[in-house]
Amino acid sequence: MLYFDTSYIVRLYTRDNGWEKVRAIASTDAIASCVHGHAEAAGAFHRKFRDGFINKKELAELFTQFDTDCHAGAFDWLPLSPTVIERVIKVYSTLPATVHLRAADALHLGCAAENGLQSVHSNDTRFLAAASHFSLRPVNIL
Repeated sequence: MLYFDTSYIVRLYTRDNGWEKVRAIASTDAIASCVHGHAEAAGAFHRKFRDGFINKKELAELFTQFDTDCHAGAFDWLPLSPTVIERVIKVYSTLPATVHLRAADALHLGCAAENGLQSVHSNDTRFLAAASHFSLRPVNIL
């Protein structure tokens, strides 16, 4: 199972830089992400609309396809459990000041770690830099 953060999930639906590589690796295994990534992806799609990269019709089509894929089981949306939150808090309590980790990214990392994944896929350099603090191997194929 591959863990994708939202930046990789969005590339499954858009032609953002590196989308071909992300789609190719996605075809090799099941995709998991923290359940809040589902909402983050919706926000990212709306941003494409807000910033003028897609029109209203394209946004509706994108949401329809994403919804269809989600209901068909294309993603294993991992739950945000109390143990995930506890892990995130524990990591923050010992995290060096030099590590910039947003809470949403910490939830992704904590969720991946609590669900036994060994690595996480992203192109977010801060996310990847924090992965080792959750005993995860960072992977960026872009």
